[in-house]
Amino acid sequence: MIHKRFRNKDLTYSIRIATAKDADELSKVRVQGDGETENMDREKGEDYIDDHQFQAIIKNDADQPNHLFLVVDVDGEIAGYSRCAGSQLKRLAHTVEFGVCILKEFWGYGMATNLLYESIKWAESHGIKKITLRVIETNTPAIRLYRRHGFDIEGVLKKDKLLSDGHYYSTVLMSRFIE
Repeated sequence: MIHKRFRNKDLTYSIRIATAKDADELSKVRVQGDGETENMDREKGEDYIDDHQFQAIIKNDADQPNHLFLVVDVDGEIAGYSRCAGSQLKRLAHTVEFGVCILKEFWGYGMATNLLYESIKWAESHGIKKITLRVIETNTPAIRLYRRHGFDIEGVLKKDKLLSDGHYYSTVLMSRFIE
């Protein structure tokens, strides 16, 4: 079971497995995170997941050996989360897709780095061979983070996102293969 404490710039937080009691707050954090940056796929309020849906996701992730749902807890409040979601298809069972969301007020505290690190360690210990992710081309801090952790660019979805400035941007497909 993952439950670790971290301290960075006078902020203490823990990373732990999501539980059903996190569902309501996760719903709010997801909406807030989507509205704080255009690095996410959704705009604020799009593809809304309510607390009951989050409870189902958390339960499903807990029941699946190739799923992981982590939250960042700061004094009892959720500051961000990450998920690794695998496939039930045999040909893809060795792969998970990683996604992360950190509320903007908590950027710069190493939360995304620690979520990624814990997810990589979990994957290694659970027989996962490949972690994939998608990141918008303008999110250079995230791309640098993923490269530092052994991720390579596999491809680009050219101009697949239309942002508020009226311009199209590309999604970078990255992965890390675990030998």
